Amino acid sequence: MAINTFARKEVKFLLEMYQYEGLMEVIHEYMNPDQYCIGGREYGIYNIYYDTPDDFLIRESLSKPYYKEKLRLRSYYSPAGPDDLVFLEVKKKIGGIVTKRRVSMTLAESDAYFATRQKPEAKKYITEQVFRELDVFLDHYPVAPKQYISYQREAFFGKDNNDFRLTFDRKITERRFDLRLDYESYGNYIIGEDQRLMEVKVSDAMPDWLVQKMSELKIYKTSFSKYGRAYTNFVREIAQNRKHIYISGVSRVDDRILMNRSV
Repeated sequence: MAINTFARKEVKFLLEMYQYEGLMEVIHEYMNPDQYCIGGREYGIYNIYYDTPDDFLIRESLSKPYYKEKLRLRSYYSPAGPDDLVFLEVKKKIGGIVTKRRVSMTLAESDAYFATRQKPEAKKYITEQVFRELDVFLDHYPVAPKQYISYQREAFFGKDNNDFRLTFDRKITERRFDLRLDYESYGNYIIGEDQRLMEVKVSDAMPDWLVQKMSELKIYKTSFSKYGRAYTNFVREIAQNRKHIYISGVSRVDDRILMNRSV
């Protein structure tokens, strides 16, 4: 079993293709590709986000509070098998600083944990700490799988600073059904095919070379949450369905029918 803990700033930028290509002209001078991205390769990331029946966690997150948190199960395989490694992560943002604590286990072990709180054998004290944190989270929030998000990622880290990371995500895909990691990756795209979501992950300030290049390319910070964008699209679709039904002459709408898309 592995454990990872992160604490850093994460700044996001939504790029058009010409901006992405412009950045790539200088990135290799200052950064090395992640071990899984050598030679221009990408890797897939597949997530299940957990939320309450009334979607409290994502609604609270979209209100931009000082403190927010989320729970997700992540895999680097699609579809994941019962013995494949997955990561259960609690991600928190406090005043702009992102912390992420996670434990790894097999997909089958994660099913057992959510069903009965049966934990895999923890060989490290820190792992036990994270599981206690997860237990507190699950006691406080009656969560269930609510959102699938996957994407293809290209990642780099600084030659002079391994804590400086830069990632580009494309094919960001969402769905609110078939909410398991042992299903294939499919769904609706939430950004354009020629767009890239860039995330700058640093423990301090961004390097000067990156700031200068982004200024040249007119790249500006954006507020972007993958889960948030997917949820916003979902709510908009429900509103459009209500309007369509009303215009069609139906005066009473059964919300259970409209919400069926999320089951």
